[in-house]
Amino acid sequence: MHGAAGLCAGSLASTLFGCGSRGAGVPVAERVLLKGGAVISMDPTVGDFETADVLIDRSVIAAIEPDIQASAEVVDASGMIVMPGFVDTHRHMWQGALRNILPNGLLSDYTRDITGSARDVFRPEDAFIGDLVIALGAINAGVTTCLDWSHIGNSPEHTDAAIEGLREAGIRAVYAFGGGAPGPENQYPQDIRRLRSEQFSSDDQLLTLALAAGPNPAHWAVAREVGAPITIHMNGTGQLLALADAMGSDVTYIHVPNLLEQEWQLIADTGGHVSIAAPIEMEMGHGIPPIQQALDHGIRPSLSLDVETEMPGDFFTQMRTVFTLQRMQALARERAGDANAPALLTVRDVIELATIQGAIDNSLESKIGTLTPGKQADIIMLRMNAINVMPVNNVYGAVVLGMDTSNVDTVFVGGQIKKWRGELLDVDLDRIQRLVNESRDYVVSAAGWPSTRLGDYLPGH
Repeated sequence: MHGAAGLCAGSLASTLFGCGSRGAGVPVAERVLLKGGAVISMDPTVGDFETADVLIDRSVIAAIEPDIQASAEVVDASGMIVMPGFVDTHRHMWQGALRNILPNGLLSDYTRDITGSARDVFRPEDAFIGDLVIALGAINAGVTTCLDWSHIGNSPEHTDAAIEGLREAGIRAVYAFGGGAPGPENQYPQDIRRLRSEQFSSDDQLLTLALAAGPNPAHWAVAREVGAPITIHMNGTGQLLALADAMGSDVTYIHVPNLLEQEWQLIADTGGHVSIAAPIEMEMGHGIPPIQQALDHGIRPSLSLDVETEMPGDFFTQMRTVFTLQRMQALARERAGDANAPALLTVRDVIELATIQGAIDNSLESKIGTLTPGKQADIIMLRMNAINVMPVNNVYGAVVLGMDTSNVDTVFVGGQIKKWRGELLDVDLDRIQRLVNESRDYVVSAAGWPSTRLGDYLPGH
């Protein structure tokens, strides 16, 4: 495994950030054996185990079974839940310097102030630090894969800087190239051809390519020309009817609370995917998260954070919101005498949405989403011996209903340890904090917002 120097030497991050040192006891062998954990594989052919071992061989999972005997460096996983990392299918990661800046905002406030005023003044270095901070926060919370819906394509320099932020964080990510502030340097969507050849010529890397699109079939055609899946915000009523001929199994539709029945049927018939960001949709006014509508049409939705301008970056919040909302609605129908009230989601169902369904929607199911021998070792270890969940009587319930980021003990991405015993590795947090604060101060000043931490930055709230 690489040390700090191997990760950072010669990179933009080494110049700007430096690199932290590794703590004592971090495994250094190419083969690592996670011994004695409660294993949630999410693969029905592998099964789940009250106690089992997971063998990692370089970047891949080599074996999962009780009492593995192998030549490997042993990590004590007793007291841990060992499971796939969470997979996010839609997060605007360039906004790292703007965390919690719009806590009371509606969707109209967001489009005016974030994708309006703030995006207009963003520099490439702001996109870089934003992506890096959000990616590290995701890793810290056990989210090993994100789709970065990157509508900061103000220029090719902005795009490249955002990608560099993801790369230096060491997260697995789908970089969904999006538009940005209008201007002569904005090269959307045609610059995806350059990105394919320069940044994403190989699929054998942590970063893969998609197009963050609008309802424009010509743009979708450019994505398909370079073999990039398509991801689109879709919150209107009737818009998909005009796109029917372009729809396909390579498209993920985000939010979708206000679709017509014909549009739901089009998504199902064309093999499309749905990504739901339930807390944001409830808070910002998109509409009621369409969990049940998706399930009713045979579509298993994936989960996504959307923006950290108003919501935390963990998936525990996402899972709890989906679990409680779907059950509240289903039980209300049952109390009202609805003979066709839907089945209740279980906690294990919700973990499925947060892992393998996210991998499917990100076109990564052959690599991640389950603990399966031969797949990439994107693995998290969650503490069962912490005061907020002890004693653990049901591992699925503990993950969905009891845990939070403090339970995320260790994180592997492609077999590389990114978090160990509760601490991020190879990260100089002091320097990152300084640079993200400097970015925040610049954006707030350039956007003309008042600078105060005692209330919203933005005027009129």
